[in-house]
Amino acid sequence: MTNKTQDAGLPAPLPLQGVDFYKPENFQSSESVGFLMKRLMQALVTDVDRQLETHGLTHAQWTPLFLLRQGRIDTLAELSRELQLDAGAMTRTLDRLEAKGLVRRERSTQDRRVVHLALTEEGLAASAHVPQVLCETLNAFLAGFSHGEWQSLLDFLRRMTQNAERVREVSGGEHDIHRPQT
Repeated sequence: MTNKTQDAGLPAPLPLQGVDFYKPENFQSSESVGFLMKRLMQALVTDVDRQLETHGLTHAQWTPLFLLRQGRIDTLAELSRELQLDAGAMTRTLDRLEAKGLVRRERSTQDRRVVHLALTEEGLAASAHVPQVLCETLNAFLAGFSHGEWQSLLDFLRRMTQNAERVREVSGGEHDIHRPQT
């Protein structure tokens, strides 16, 4: 007996473990964790963008500035992976940020193939508003949650992210949450 997803050229479904929370015969998008998370992220980005617009920053601009400011990443490849964007799109964004005087590229002295990214003084000043806006927005979205509920939500999301990583590993990278989709 063949599987319809295999016949359609799609990867075989992953082995099911644990409880089946969703079933095709009664699936409702309004009860989908993915749908709700996407709506939440869209609302979050919209609100943050609205506030950072007064500082001349768009989502495509403030996210790399914020990551560079945190010191978590400092190369195009790391930035592309973290933001799940292809290198070409990330390069175009960096070109705009460099033209605005917010970012500079510095070739590595150890490996000429590597180009490090650094915020300029203007980039530091522009990104200084991001943490405050993110905190205000997230706190507003978490209104009515207790500290314990907030911690539980973080734990649940981390666990789902770990499950997503396992799905990616089992499927051979087909669902890589850190790899830009083409």
